[in-house]
Amino acid sequence: MSVFSILAGAVSAPQRLDPVKLFLDSDIVVQVVMAGLVLAAIWTWAIIVGFSLRIGAVKRKCDAYEREFWEIQNFAKIRDDRGARKVASGRVALAGVDEWQRSVEQPNFDLEGARQRVAAALDSSVAEEADTLAARLNFLATTGSVAPFVGLFGTVWGIMNSFFQIGQQQNSSLAVVAPGISEALFATALGLFAAIPAVIAYNRFSNRVNLFEARLQRFADRFHALIGSRLEQR
Repeated sequence: MSVFSILAGAVSAPQRLDPVKLFLDSDIVVQVVMAGLVLAAIWTWAIIVGFSLRIGAVKRKCDAYEREFWEIQNFAKIRDDRGARKVASGRVALAGVDEWQRSVEQPNFDLEGARQRVAAALDSSVAEEADTLAARLNFLATTGSVAPFVGLFGTVWGIMNSFFQIGQQQNSSLAVVAPGISEALFATALGLFAAIPAVIAYNRFSNRVNLFEARLQRFADRFHALIGSRLEQR
């Protein structure tokens, strides 16, 4: 081999990994796996950004609503407030007020039974608000647990294809095996790329949902005490 051919090979050799070329040169099965993992990663980041903005807005609305809520002395004003249904704390309060209204309208009024029904209504509303807020987090949990195995499937398939090429070409040199293995390992990298932020975000956001649920529960308990005092005055 001449010096000129060696230099030409050195010049034409890639200096770094090209993800697009790895994707285009890979087997169709590996391409499907890679495309699915890329879509999962994009959707994961969309959920991360969307949830971060949403939880911040929900907390600000609850702060503003609760500051004004404890100044209201008449439960009828709570029911007439149309803006209450747009706030998590407002919906919890409305659930308690509605149950309070139904209890006091009963001909055979039972104080202890009314308290229990109001508490159940408040707790149910708090749980519903937490479930609504955490609705999309299941996708993060699924992506975090499944994406590495999907990437591993693409890796195994790519390595199997590399061994098939060895048998077809009757040549086990690194030049024959390396491209297929690189494509296969790229699928594993994409799986981790999708899974790592999903796991971190799921753990972080689950904690924030739990904290928000605890905050709503404290609001509900305080409101339940207020309703209980009103029931005793009936």
